[in-house]
Amino acid sequence: MTSRRPTTPNPTDPCPCGSGNALAECCGKYISGEAHAPTAETLMRSRYTAFAVMDDEYLTQTWHPDHRPTELDLDPDQTWLRLEILDTERGGLFDSDGVVEFRAHYAFGRERGTLHERSRFARTEGKWLYVDGDIG
Repeated sequence: MTSRRPTTPNPTDPCPCGSGNALAECCGKYISGEAHAPTAETLMRSRYTAFAVMDDEYLTQTWHPDHRPTELDLDPDQTWLRLEILDTERGGLFDSDGVVEFRAHYAFGRERGTLHERSRFARTEGKWLYVDGDIG
């Protein structure tokens, strides 16, 4: 089996987060640094997209420094297929913290799987950051 190599996504392609919008109009503007995610859910969606396009730099930048791993090793053989947002608590424009529960569907070779997590987010210096999550 050959490893999938990271590719530069086309800005007009549908955003991997499932919003139905083009990547450039959706998560692409956060990943490029053109804008900051305004809500915890938006950050969650953009982080999912970063996993899908293998952008470890964005993932590291949006991880709270108190919980950020020293190294991030994305597997090129894992393909992220679909994101489902199940629930959100707080995480809005005027909140300082929030929770987003999601299911992320993936393929690893011929096998299929689902990551189910309740992720915690904090707004630090005006920017949303991923803190940690409970996998369930």
